[in-house]
Amino acid sequence: MTTVDTSTRAEDSGPSGYAAARLRLLTEKAQSGPPRRAALARLTDDWLTGLFTAAKPPRGVALVAVGGYGRGELSPRSDLDLLLLHDGSADAGAIATLADRIWYPVWDLGLALDHSVRTPAEALKTAGDDLKVHLGLLDARPVAGDLGLVAALRTAVLADWRNQAPKRLPELDALCRERAERMGELQFLLEPDLKEARGGLRDAQVLRAVAASWLADAPREGLDGARRRLLDTRDALHLATGRATDRLALQEQDAVAEELGLLDADTLLREVYEAARIIAYAGDVTWREVNRVLKARSARPRFRGLLGGRSGRTGGPKPPIERTPLAEGVVEMDGEVVLALSAKPDRDPVLPLRAAAAAAQSGLPLSLHAVRRLAADTAPLPVPWPAEAREELVTLLGAGESTVPVWEALEAEGLVSRLLPDWERVRCRPQRNPVHTWTVDRHLVETAVRASSLTRRVGRPDLLLVAALLHDIGKGWPGDHSVAGETIARDVAARIGFDQADVGVLATVVRHHLLLVETATRRDLDDPATVRSVASAVRTPGALELLHALTEADALATGPAAWSTWRASLVADLVKRVGAVLAGEPAPEPEPAAPSAEQERLAIEALRTGEPVLALHTQSEAAPEDGAPEPVGVELLLALPDQPGVLPAAAGVLALHRLTVRAADLRAVELPTELGPCAVLVLNWRVAAAYGSLPQATRLRADLVRALDGSLDIPARLAERDAAHPRRRGVTAPPPRVTVAPAGSRLATVIEVRAQDAPGLLHRIGRALEGADVRVRSAHVSTLGANAVDTLYVTRPDGSLLSDEEAADLAKALEGALR
Repeated sequence: MTTVDTSTRAEDSGPSGYAAARLRLLTEKAQSGPPRRAALARLTDDWLTGLFTAAKPPRGVALVAVGGYGRGELSPRSDLDLLLLHDGSADAGAIATLADRIWYPVWDLGLALDHSVRTPAEALKTAGDDLKVHLGLLDARPVAGDLGLVAALRTAVLADWRNQAPKRLPELDALCRERAERMGELQFLLEPDLKEARGGLRDAQVLRAVAASWLADAPREGLDGARRRLLDTRDALHLATGRATDRLALQEQDAVAEELGLLDADTLLREVYEAARIIAYAGDVTWREVNRVLKARSARPRFRGLLGGRSGRTGGPKPPIERTPLAEGVVEMDGEVVLALSAKPDRDPVLPLRAAAAAAQSGLPLSLHAVRRLAADTAPLPVPWPAEAREELVTLLGAGESTVPVWEALEAEGLVSRLLPDWERVRCRPQRNPVHTWTVDRHLVETAVRASSLTRRVGRPDLLLVAALLHDIGKGWPGDHSVAGETIARDVAARIGFDQADVGVLATVVRHHLLLVETATRRDLDDPATVRSVASAVRTPGALELLHALTEADALATGPAAWSTWRASLVADLVKRVGAVLAGEPAPEPEPAAPSAEQERLAIEALRTGEPVLALHTQSEAAPEDGAPEPVGVELLLALPDQPGVLPAAAGVLALHRLTVRAADLRAVELPTELGPCAVLVLNWRVAAAYGSLPQATRLRADLVRALDGSLDIPARLAERDAAHPRRRGVTAPPPRVTVAPAGSRLATVIEVRAQDAPGLLHRIGRALEGADVRVRSAHVSTLGANAVDTLYVTRPDGSLLSDEEAADLAKALEGALR
């Protein structure tokens, strides 16, 4: 029995000595990373050895570290994974007493402990029944006691693992896939689990286990460094939080970055994402090799049978390997895309793109060996690229879902950044808006994937796919990413060989890739100034066509909250109006829009009764060929005699009933009466239930009547609800911002409100507008994730535009009311 010396060891085997030494080690800034984890493991070994020795253990007993502790990798708050192994010769009571004298001091210090007491036979049986136990025992390491007993167990565990690999590895693969589905991909999560998410520490451990099976091995380059980065991050997370956690929460990221000496939380996430990407890619390659080997093994006996050989015979002939040509210098072999024997990467600079395009079009993976040879030997492409290279890039981008794994293979070996140097700035770059599912680089690829299904809608599918790949490339630079992206898109488009006209179109599309959706959801489409401004920016029908398709692809690739049938219908309406202007049709001059028949009917009823009248309608788009119509929202029509306080009252009632407002339009309808024309206010809302079903129109009307006569205190009711169900504490939201859109309309002054979305936000805006004595002509509401962007068209009470000074004062007052 031996004890390893350590420079930071406990003065005695008691808890106080170990605790003091442990604290010194964890607060010693000079030592971090692998040396600190190893030192903490040695310190813990010494302490546990002291406990084990002081308990006077019988012969044939050993204390064994398994899992992360067995690998000598203890993070500050890691649990201790221990096995008390005995040969069965000692009295059961003596073994139980020994266990208590080790476990209880650990618990007394508040350390998490995963413990078991087993004989070698029991350990092997448990491992055979439980895959996770088997994985832990692969890292078994003796701490104290009978070293021979532990060595024998390790030998048996490894032998079983290798013998059972054809059965256990598919089981392990399925376990990894289930965990990835449940926990998500570490490289794309804003608050990732460093251990359990795909590409995390658990997957790194799995790759070690696969290598121990001798069936396949993971690509080693960069893998140890990636694993070390995740372990260092977990150490810093434990120290920053004082808790045993693997979840890198948003509120902890700045402290963790500081602990690691990094610039900021974004730098931390990029390093974590890069590490996860390396591990995830290594996993993909490794599992592909495992499946290939297992498939070959299962096919070999059948092949020998066809040749008349005996099934139990070892060796013998192997099935022939077929090589199917895919493109010049590229073949399919054994389910992968590899380079042909005649390929000469040093003389063929287009070969990486040709191989990638062939792989994506065939739905096959690029072999690791092929990608590495391409990265090592391929000559750089000339600038501008030859036409073939540009065509192969477009073919790769247009392959759909199979583009993603091929692109990841190119990225793993640095080929993408070599082809497109600006790519490095967006590589693994996080997007803090929770609406986004992906990092910037993966979002660009996903947008190209989505755009590939829209290429039949445009005259230049090549420009659509390249624009999809480049539309957010400016996010790697300071300032407005659309402005920066325009410059980069010009450079990249010229680099890859587009002519001057196409370069201009790509630059325009990248510069204005947010224009359609932002205008459609935040501006009044009945205002000719809105349509003319878009037409002026787009300039040509071809660019408009590309922008329309890119807008949809971009939103679909962003996440489920970024696109809906409602948004699609608004964008399509805008595109139709802009297309007419670009075709030479003049935009109609603004005229008061005539009310619809139903609006006029409701207005007459409101005038007759002197009270609000409501109607609710579910609207749907035309049904697609293979399905039912898809609802685009619920239309709420409200008519009532014109009076102060209508907007805040109506918005407040909707908030009380948990209705989300997507758009609102307000207009006065003049109706003839015996006493002359009388104005009735008609409000057209598009709403959706936050959850549950829609309320009845009668309940909405009753509450609106009470809100208008003052018997329903909406601010108090909203405050009571917020107090009863307070929102969870999270990252502090930035303050609201209210701006005046310059020359936004000839009909009204356009005010844009950007704020944290919250129930009752539009009610608060309406109250502030009432206090400022302005009239709201229309309102357009857009919500993305936690952010609300409300655009308000306002006038003086007489319908005239606000002066610049009045508009600035109104914006300032609104901003103050929303803080």
